[in-house]
Amino acid sequence: MHEIKQPLRAGHGEYKIPGGKLVVIDLSVEAGHLKNVQLSGDFFLEPPEALDAINAALEGLPCNAGAAGLAQAVREALSDDVQMFGISPEGVAVAVERALA
Repeated sequence: MHEIKQPLRAGHGEYKIPGGKLVVIDLSVEAGHLKNVQLSGDFFLEPPEALDAINAALEGLPCNAGAAGLAQAVREALSDDVQMFGISPEGVAVAVERALA
């Protein structure tokens, strides 16, 4: 018997952080997990490599991780020297949830 593979479902979410910047998430969903996660927007991160760390932290997470789980994954992926300007782990989580809606 062959397993029927569910097609990828694409999602796009945007969130304007109050007093901050626009956070945009593009992703796919496969078998209930986040795939091909790409964070963008008009915020700033130092060092720039932090963007890759955030994308990697979200990759593979279950779609039902919830806002707190998503924000925690982002927070844990960032080293203490990362500076976020106009963006927050909670703002990223909102954008992901909107992409999943």
